[in-house]
Parts: sequence; C-alpha cells; structure tokens
Amino acid sequence: MIESLAIVLGVALLAAAIVLLKHRYWPLGPDDEPREDVAEYISMMVGVLYALVLGLALVSVWDTHSSADDHVASEAGAAHQIHLLAAGLPAVQAERMRAGVETYVRHVVDTEWPALSAGSGPDQAGWQLLDRVRSTAQVPDDATPAQQATVQETLAQLSTLDEARRGRETDAGERLSPVIWFGLIVGGFLTVAFMFMFGVTRSFTHVVMVMGLSALITFTVLLIYQLNTPFSGMFAVGPDAFTRYF
Repeated sequence: MIESLAIVLGVALLAAAIVLLKHRYWPLGPDDEPREDVAEYISMMVGVLYALVLGLALVSVWDTHSSADDHVASEAGAAHQIHLLAAGLPAVQAERMRAGVETYVRHVVDTEWPALSAGSGPDQAGWQLLDRVRSTAQVPDDATPAQQATVQETLAQLSTLDEARRGRETDAGERLSPVIWFGLIVGGFLTVAFMFMFGVTRSFTHVVMVMGLSALITFTVLLIYQLNTPFSGMFAVGPDAFTRYF
C-alpha cells in the first residue's frame, strides 16, 4: 500500500516539476493563444477516450478476481461438507475420508497457495489427493439407505469441489491482454502529454491539473495491476476460506 502511494505521489510530483520547468524556460509567447479552458478539454479527453480503456481493463480484472474468490469459497465449502458427511459412513471409511480431506486441504494451503502467490498454478499432486478422496467415497456392500444417501451427497460435493478447483486453476492463469496494457500506458502518457500542448497562463493552475490527472491515472493503472493477479498482490485471494473450516 505504501509503495503504491509513493509511486502515485512520485508521478504527480514529476509531472508538476515538468510543468514548472515549462513555464520557466518555455513560457507563452506573444503569438501563443492562451487556453484557460484546457481543464475542460482534458476532462473530456479522460471521460470520453481514456475512460473506455480504463473501464474495459477494470471490468476484466475485477471479473477474474471475483471469479477466483467464488471458486475458492466453493472449493473450501465443498471440502468442509465432505468432511461433515463422513460422519454418516461406517467408522473405518469415515476416518479414511476425513483424513483424505484434511490432507488435501493442508496441501492446498501449505503447498499450492505459495505457488499461486508466485504466479504458478495448482499442481498435479492436488489432483491425486482429490482422487484418493473420491476413491474412498464408495457405497459399502452392507450400506443402509441412509449411508447410500450420504455417499450420493458426498459424490455431489466432490463434483462441486472438482469444478471449483478447475475454476481456480483457470483463474490462476488469467491475465490482462497485452493489447489493453499497451492502451493503458500509451493512452495515459498521451492524455497527460496533451496538457503540455495547450497554453495555460497561470502556472499554479497548470500544476494542479497535471498533478491531479497524473495521480489519478497512475492510481488507476496500479489498481488494475494489483487486481490482474488474483492470488498475489495487495488484493490477493487468500486461503482463508480453507483455514476457517479446518
């Protein structure tokens, strides 16, 4: 958080310094037309042109981040339900199932999550542990109707867990398109640069406008950058849903 604020402040101060240098060494000449309405012009540029790219980028990364959060919650909830459903099975089978679920959750929290934070996806070991849990969910030969119903519900929860894990795996690989990044950076640079192409007679007004616009653009791009990786960064989706249940 402090690093992001420092970057925003640094960009704003750099833009202000450029404005002051412009007014000191390249002042308006007698033939230059002052444009006091440049603030309105730049506001229109930001609102109509650059906001399109910003909006597209924000919607894209926010959808990915929300999807990752939902998948993690569904996966943890399904694992918890399987752990509870084990109580309705024969003692030996129930113990094996609970142990299998707990091993899977420990692997997700202790092994997979550090890899997700580093930019990697879930490993195959997690799928193997999940297969072991699935192999435990078999209907005993002498199962009662209640135990049969428990096994069917357990299989349904395993299907939910499997689907959520696949979704988490997909979310870990989702990234913003390089084309959109190009539009964000180049568009932001051009939007700020336009402020130096029109005359403003009052240097203080010019400094305030450039600093505000530069800080706003930098903050928005940093926000998009943080949301672009759902399992790392300032707004990372953590394993809290798993640790809450287990």
